[in-house]
Amino acid sequence: MEEVMVEALLSCDREARVLVARGIRNLTSKQRHQLAESGVIQPLVLMLCSQDSEAIEAALLALLTLAFGSERNKTRIAKSGAISVLLKILQCQNQVLVEHAIAALLVLSSCKANKQAIIASGAIQLLVEILDADDSIDSNNNTSMQAKLDILDMLHHLSTCSQIIPLIVFSGAVVTLLRLICGSDKSSKLTEKAVALLEKIISSSQDALRKTASTDGAIQGLVEIVEDGSRQSQEHAVGILLLICQTCRERYRGLILTEGAMPGLLQLSGDGTGRAKEMANALLLLLRDCSSPGLRKKQPNNDFLEEVMRHIDKGGKDGTGLRLVEEMIAKLRT
Repeated sequence: MEEVMVEALLSCDREARVLVARGIRNLTSKQRHQLAESGVIQPLVLMLCSQDSEAIEAALLALLTLAFGSERNKTRIAKSGAISVLLKILQCQNQVLVEHAIAALLVLSSCKANKQAIIASGAIQLLVEILDADDSIDSNNNTSMQAKLDILDMLHHLSTCSQIIPLIVFSGAVVTLLRLICGSDKSSKLTEKAVALLEKIISSSQDALRKTASTDGAIQGLVEIVEDGSRQSQEHAVGILLLICQTCRERYRGLILTEGAMPGLLQLSGDGTGRAKEMANALLLLLRDCSSPGLRKKQPNNDFLEEVMRHIDKGGKDGTGLRLVEEMIAKLRT
């Protein structure tokens, strides 16, 4: 059966090729393995090069089926020249094909052996442009939420390679990620993945950290995530704010406070994830007022805040500390 299917894919019969490609999705895992061993991947990659959108879609879905759960097939697909062809599909006007191609690249990027080839192909710049396209006034692109999530997942996969971070920064991804973060629901999965990737990038790149800190609306958006984001989003957002404040406390302390960070940070110091609590406490210590005594007296709620901070300094975890935090949050929000 496998030889017959390969022959059909190599034939000049367009209908036969499409029919066989579609049929691959219905095969068992064992049959897919045998089919891949028989050389079916190369003919499917060749189908991607046609001008027939129906054939391209059938081939894309067949390749996705073969790649799923098989590191060997992922490597075979990449070595068959699929990566460069997939990048061409990303630039076509057929949004269905674009999103299938994104899904295919995501699956291929999960294989360690393929990461260098994907990075070398120039895919990073193109993927960031697709993420950014919906914000363009003259864009007709309507990238689906799933495609955006797939791109973010792909960039996460690739960012395990040391040389990828400078390429991501150079591609303009920092600004793109900040646009996603500031323009999306703070509790959404998109925000969660975008802020996680941003923290990963700025942790390894001073250029990215400076760009994040200086971008209009970035600190406000991060503070809003600390206030209203998912637990994971809050953890990454407070991590970014901490890194920003650590670069230049004198410059960014006031900006973070002006955006109303204190209530969210105090709340996070009590009920965030373990890592979020540590970073919230560290940021609160950086944000506390260390100016002259005369100036401190002029600041509202300062005495009460200092009492809370003294408790944090001592590492207190009893009911008194929680009560102080709750009272402080209530004061700051009135």
